[in-house]
Amino acid sequence: MLQTISFDKALEVSSNLLKKKNPKEYIPLFDSLGRILAEPITCKKSLPAFNNAAMDGFAFKHIDSGKTLRVKKTIYAGMSIESCLSKNECYKIMTGAKVPNDVDTIIPFENTISYNKIEVEIGDKTNKGNALRLKGEEQKLESPLFNKDELINSSHIAMLASQGISTVCVYKKISIAIFSTGDELKEPWEEASDDEIYNVNSAALLALLHEHGFEADYCGVIPDNLKESIEYFKNMRKYDAIVTTGGISMGEADFVEEALKKNGFEESFHGINIKPGRPTMMGKMNDTLVASMPGNPLAAYINGFLFLIPALKNLQGNSETKHAIVLAQNSEEFKVKQGRVNIVLGYMKEGEFKVFGKNRYGSGMITPIVQSNAILITNEDENIIKKDKIIKVILF
Repeated sequence: MLQTISFDKALEVSSNLLKKKNPKEYIPLFDSLGRILAEPITCKKSLPAFNNAAMDGFAFKHIDSGKTLRVKKTIYAGMSIESCLSKNECYKIMTGAKVPNDVDTIIPFENTISYNKIEVEIGDKTNKGNALRLKGEEQKLESPLFNKDELINSSHIAMLASQGISTVCVYKKISIAIFSTGDELKEPWEEASDDEIYNVNSAALLALLHEHGFEADYCGVIPDNLKESIEYFKNMRKYDAIVTTGGISMGEADFVEEALKKNGFEESFHGINIKPGRPTMMGKMNDTLVASMPGNPLAAYINGFLFLIPALKNLQGNSETKHAIVLAQNSEEFKVKQGRVNIVLGYMKEGEFKVFGKNRYGSGMITPIVQSNAILITNEDENIIKKDKIIKVILF
């Protein structure tokens, strides 16, 4: 009988299982998407870099509101004009153009009373500073932009480019090995008889890791043999993380745990009080994180998402490891098993969660994963989820 821990405890343990001080490297800005910042970044160039026009129009002194002003010059983006206005004069200016220091307000063309190539009649209702973007109003020099351990996304790259930053200091990617177990497995490129099955788990977990910014090596299928299993893991200590599927329940041919322990594995937990995916094991082998997922495809995939991804994010140095939770309205009533946490698959659309197949499916299935995009995690004391109940779900 496996000694199980609660869902919350398993999530806490896996998210903080092993945190390594990853080496740093400098990479080109355009290659940095999805990487983790290894150093904080501060503002090196004020945003905006100079006072500029937010709209096409006329730049004038607010004190001249209500007057008809002569157009002294036209200023386009990229031009730099010294202050040169005389009494009752203004500039015609285009969006993004640098604003001379002798004006403080911009009125859009469409808000003037009238204008032509020579002069413009300005009303008296334009606020001082209108449509004028001041130097540094968005970001000032040396103001903090990003913290260490942040995940770089496309908006980060936009900001970094605005600073003229072409290389970024990030943590090196962690190395991950993925194994499957079972003599009955065939690879997708092999022929499988009616008595054999294709290796779904490794392909699924490789893809799952790639979706979350990780790269992994597929290292094959471990035979159902203790001696060979020990040898497989002996050479795997070079990896930062090892992921296995299958071979960790109570079957006579399940050698993974014993083989790992022969190589110094220290178990953090083996068994979670959940359905599906109870026989999930995680721990460390010296400085290598070890995650052993169940052999059934649905359970391996979902538990890989729920427990493995946060553990790897932590190991990579990411400051944000938790899955985002959103509120939804349950669209139909369904039953769950009381006394354990139920991992319920369903489809989330326009704020409504629809359970897959009335929550009647097995952990060996694949279709529920394909046709779902959300996970409901129940409480152990629940036995029914009512229609229209507001629930918390995780999107995947």
